[in-house]
Amino acid sequence: MPSPYRAIFAAPGTASFSVAGFLGRMPLSMMGIGIVTMISQVTGRYGLAGALSATLAMSAAVLGPLVSRLVDRHGQRKVLRPVTLVSLAAATGLLLCVQQQAPDWTLFVFTAVIGCVPSVGAMTRARWAEIYRGEERRLHTAYSWESIVDEVCFIFGPILSIGLSTAWFPEAGPMFAGAFLAVGVFWLTSQRATEPVPHPKEDARGTSALRSRGLQVLTLAFVATGAIFGSVDVVTVAFAEEQGRKAAASLVLAVYALGSGLAGAVFGLLHLKGEASRRWLLGLCAMAVSMIPLLLAGNLPLLAVALFVAGLSIAPTMVTTMALVEAHVPRTKLTEGMTWTGTGLAVGVALGSSAAGWVVDASGAEAGYVVPVVSGALAVAVGLLGHRRLRRPAPNREGQREQDGSSGVGERQDGEQPVA
Repeated sequence: MPSPYRAIFAAPGTASFSVAGFLGRMPLSMMGIGIVTMISQVTGRYGLAGALSATLAMSAAVLGPLVSRLVDRHGQRKVLRPVTLVSLAAATGLLLCVQQQAPDWTLFVFTAVIGCVPSVGAMTRARWAEIYRGEERRLHTAYSWESIVDEVCFIFGPILSIGLSTAWFPEAGPMFAGAFLAVGVFWLTSQRATEPVPHPKEDARGTSALRSRGLQVLTLAFVATGAIFGSVDVVTVAFAEEQGRKAAASLVLAVYALGSGLAGAVFGLLHLKGEASRRWLLGLCAMAVSMIPLLLAGNLPLLAVALFVAGLSIAPTMVTTMALVEAHVPRTKLTEGMTWTGTGLAVGVALGSSAAGWVVDASGAEAGYVVPVVSGALAVAVGLLGHRRLRRPAPNREGQREQDGSSGVGERQDGEQPVA
């Protein structure tokens, strides 16, 4: 492991909570696709499977920030364990309903409750921020590491979930996703030494982190970014099916995640200067431009190459986003702020998947790649319009910093060192 990554794991407990966080966020890439695979195998109704997947995504988008707000107020252990048990109970109810061929409405009810699953990635990033607050370089590397972990989950999670459901029994994918969630969350919350201190008094008014103008820009841009991801997944599966090699779609999408993971690994080794907001905008532009070659890929090998290149801009943009969230959100609401970006992604994935499916049905798979191209353009438009909000965090919010134009690092309003 390169020295910057070794350095961040020098702090006690970091390796343990990182592994626990990896296990706990595997369901992020396993549950949705597992439900689709399970329902399509048991009922043969892809429409119902897609609707349940969208229900899960939208439920997580609504409930996720609420759970994270409670975490900021009361602590990870007190909140995550109960909500995880609720989510697991709902997942169990869904599997039983599918097995017993219960009415469709029961499937939607249980799927919606599963959405209270905690944002484990936000929890681990909040721990890194607590440990390396004021150490910009190490925090940058830590966020890059978390981005790598995300991509590893998205490389292996869908393959594992689909493989279990098809090779063993239909309910196996969602069942193992629940097992990963239970082990990861309970192991993570058992590690009290690295748990961020809750802020019940500071958050007594109950205001949302989304009141931050900068966070509003980041979340809205991530809706468009999520639409890129959701539409690429759907269209790639359809494109592979048209080519007569549907099973190869998972490998092609794994290459997409691999490109992002490799870029994140390299990005974490760099010591960057300049405004983070400018890097973020450049990342959005690169992501948007990289969608254009997908329209020209006429076969799966060329598509895999194009997606690998497209993936190179993802992780650096995500890492920079986390740094900007920390700069624009009060310390007392950091977990909630990080979760809002995930909410934007979830909403975007649902919208992008639906739009892509409609275009594919109407005009074919190759035309479907217009959806990620348009989504990328919308992300750039949001970035350009909101860029000024990101250059200088609001000075009247506790826990934020000012950024200067040369180094991206400035003085906090309370006189402490920068937090990112």
